[in-house]
Amino acid sequence: MKFVDEAYIDVSAGDGGAGCVSFRHEKYKEFGGPNGGDGGRGGHVFAVADENLNTLVDFRFSRRHDAQRGQHGMGSDMFGAAGDDITLKMPVGTIITDAETGDVLFELLKPGEVITIAKGGDGGFGNLRYKSAINRAPRQKTPGWPGEKRNLKLELKVLADVGLLGMPNAGKSTLITAISNARPRIADYPFTTLHPNLGVVRVGPEQSFVVADLPGLIEGASEGAGLGHLFLRHLQRTRLLLHMVDMAPFDDAIDTVAQAKAIVNELKKYDKKLYDKPRWLVLNKLDMVPKEERAALVKDFVKRFKYKGPVFEISALTREGCEPLIKAVYQHISAQQKIETAPEVIDPRFPAGVDPI
Repeated sequence: MKFVDEAYIDVSAGDGGAGCVSFRHEKYKEFGGPNGGDGGRGGHVFAVADENLNTLVDFRFSRRHDAQRGQHGMGSDMFGAAGDDITLKMPVGTIITDAETGDVLFELLKPGEVITIAKGGDGGFGNLRYKSAINRAPRQKTPGWPGEKRNLKLELKVLADVGLLGMPNAGKSTLITAISNARPRIADYPFTTLHPNLGVVRVGPEQSFVVADLPGLIEGASEGAGLGHLFLRHLQRTRLLLHMVDMAPFDDAIDTVAQAKAIVNELKKYDKKLYDKPRWLVLNKLDMVPKEERAALVKDFVKRFKYKGPVFEISALTREGCEPLIKAVYQHISAQQKIETAPEVIDPRFPAGVDPI
């Protein structure tokens, strides 16, 4: 399936049906009175977060979505039927913005969440509504109200706990294959990964987290070079970034420290909040380095990179060092979740919303 993380659609809710002017005509009833019913409500346009979808490709081929209009009112006190609603299924993590103003309208963050993106118009009043003691034969009616019409931009940001970033061929796809159920394409040339891949990492019973593998970044990605800049948005909702570095490049002339610094600079240029996220260093492909040289190589890299955070030495191909990595990641994610879901402690001595200072 083609991965599409951006689409534009036009949605139109149904117009309300018009009210009816009608009078009762029955034998032996000289003054039947009004009996024109109201028009029906126009159909709404809903959006639902479907956890089985992971792309917006369906909306690339069907841009316009119109709900049914309400039925007009009729005589004999008959009100018009409401128009049929339509429901658009979207992936979890979809952001819905107004294409004209750029304002964010909705975010689908929970599976099964349903929102109304366009409301149908109310039906018009029939002359039955205007009957009174002094207006025995009203001829007033109102047309139906128009439904909402919107031009929307859909943007998908995948919901993952951990994001993998690094240069092309750093081993990100190999790692996600080794630790999760994802099976991305793997080859010995750059930019094998063309779209994000999500994998669920099982740490233990009822212990898991979601990891996202993105296309490799290169210097200048924030300005449009390579493919990674198209998918940096998917890292914005992660709780932790794993910066993977190829410690055994094909070309000995490649400066791995300069490449790692370039990745960090691209994050800073793209989004300061993304740059400030917790970021761990994962040194990969150490199975290709002689054991007696590994410690010195790692120490030299960390010193030149001027990095003071957690460092993990792994081989995604042989799975060496992967188990300690995923356990440490899960502990970090669990701690973050507890902080985010912890109830706010309110001092009973002060009213809510009042600063004690």
